[in-house]
Amino acid sequence: MEFTRGLFNLPAGHGGCALTIGNFDGLHRGHQALIAGARRRADQLRLPLLALCFEPTPREYFEPERAPPRIATLRTKLADFSRYGVDRVVIQRFDMGFARQSPEEFIAEVLLRQLKVRALVVGEDFSFGRRREGKLQHLLAAGQQHGFAVEGVPSVLVSGERCSSTAVRAALAQPDLPRAAELLGRPYRLLGKVVRGLQLGRTLDMPTANINLRRRPALRLGVYAVRARLDGETQARLGVASIGVRPTLGIARCLLETHLFDSPGDIYGRHLDVEFAHFLRPEERFESLDALKAQMHRDKADALAFLSAAPDNAGLVQP
Repeated sequence: MEFTRGLFNLPAGHGGCALTIGNFDGLHRGHQALIAGARRRADQLRLPLLALCFEPTPREYFEPERAPPRIATLRTKLADFSRYGVDRVVIQRFDMGFARQSPEEFIAEVLLRQLKVRALVVGEDFSFGRRREGKLQHLLAAGQQHGFAVEGVPSVLVSGERCSSTAVRAALAQPDLPRAAELLGRPYRLLGKVVRGLQLGRTLDMPTANINLRRRPALRLGVYAVRARLDGETQARLGVASIGVRPTLGIARCLLETHLFDSPGDIYGRHLDVEFAHFLRPEERFESLDALKAQMHRDKADALAFLSAAPDNAGLVQP
């Protein structure tokens, strides 16, 4: 899969596409229905499937203080796009110039000139252009006029509830991991590059693989039993992870710290895919590092007990 930042960076020889558009936060089962519909169109036309999304999201741009937390990191989103059959992802910067486009300008400039769209698949409630004035009927009319197919996909219901990023965030905030997995069609996970941290875990006999999170996640902060895979691995490893701001140390930046039970060695710079299996406890502040160390080892024991008893551990790398 190819990744492009900005429509202006599309290859000069770009020759048309089947397209789907959205924020795609979490790539839940509703998003997957859009991608599946666009994938069918792409195969029929023998064209690449392109997904267009925006950074920041329109809500983050216009109402940053009210914007919801992100379900997925960008790296997680890109991995999921590849998994579901997208050929190219374009992340377009959303700014005032882009926001001011009328629906007609968006169709003429973005869809026709830059993307050379031949088929477009969006949700039935899709809105676009200045003040969200553009609706599905505008796209259907433009498709008839300019010769590209347009398909509106209805909402996907999961156990009677509309599958949406809002519903996934609500499940993760509790956290109700089984419900989140039902909406996502897979267990909830985060993917990122392992970076050097304070290396405090080593002194506490709990070395961790650290992933910086640019934004506070939708998942409730706390400690989890996890299954994790390093890039290139097919087998999962058992572990325990803390996602939060480390209140004991007075650090505000959000971090995902994962202790893998089988000690994989030096993994700095590698990508780690962390799947959240079970919530153990909320984040809390400890009065001393000794108290933190004791709790971390209790967390490890609790995570190992849960994961060892879980029914879906075939093929895991055991400690």
